[in-house]
Amino acid sequence: MPISPAPLAVCSWSLQAENPEQLVTRLQATGAGAVQLALSPIAVKPEVWGGVFAALARAGIQVASGMFETVGEDYSTLDSIRVTGGVVPDATWTATRARAAQVAEIAGAQRITLVTLHAGFIPHEPGAEREKLFGRLRELAAIFAAHGTRIAFETGQESADTLARALDALGDPTIGVNFDPANMILYAMGDPVAAVRVLAPRIAQVHIKDAIATKVAGTWGSEVRAGTGAVDWNAFLAALGAVAAPVRLVIEREAGEDRVGDIRAAVEMLKARGIQ
Repeated sequence: MPISPAPLAVCSWSLQAENPEQLVTRLQATGAGAVQLALSPIAVKPEVWGGVFAALARAGIQVASGMFETVGEDYSTLDSIRVTGGVVPDATWTATRARAAQVAEIAGAQRITLVTLHAGFIPHEPGAEREKLFGRLRELAAIFAAHGTRIAFETGQESADTLARALDALGDPTIGVNFDPANMILYAMGDPVAAVRVLAPRIAQVHIKDAIATKVAGTWGSEVRAGTGAVDWNAFLAALGAVAAPVRLVIEREAGEDRVGDIRAAVEMLKARGIQ
């Protein structure tokens, strides 16, 4: 099974920390030894987050990868994220590109070789809008590549088939996929296990997150503690055997009142399946 032997990681934003010291304390409480670090806060608030790499190093916590948040994303509803997500909106593209340059410089300086992001809703059919989106994504990939970093798109906002075809059309083999099984369920975009098989050659990292599908069309599903939702974890982890290269597992939790406890439960779920 091509799951990296490197320590399990946790998404920094899941822990809702207000400063590096709080982030380290909460990471240590989860039992994980690494972090996927949100990089935009370092660019936006260097006076608060500028010392995060030193704090993580002192605690012996690895930085597994980075995350780039495009400017102006609004996840209030499915409709709002469709309009504001990723590099789709014209109104925020210039600011997003400038922010990407800042984040890429940070990633390069810290030798972070993978940064994930939401590309935005990718149109299923070819056309002017899709070509404009592709041009912007190629530009982002080039910005990060200039600093020795590859990018990977989050799954969920389109079907696995649509994403696979889009990646082929982009024509850049360095662009990968950050596979999130819960997002497939939250966006009602298909079965995560089947989607892994479609996207396997491109998967660069995997988020460990769970969800329950919505019963009302046009609304979000519900994110839940890993192991209590609709993801078939035995089948999902087995399906990762088709991935081309070892992938890092990163636990993400974006809901709930006990983030640390929920992440610890995910760590234990994975350990029970022989993953450390």
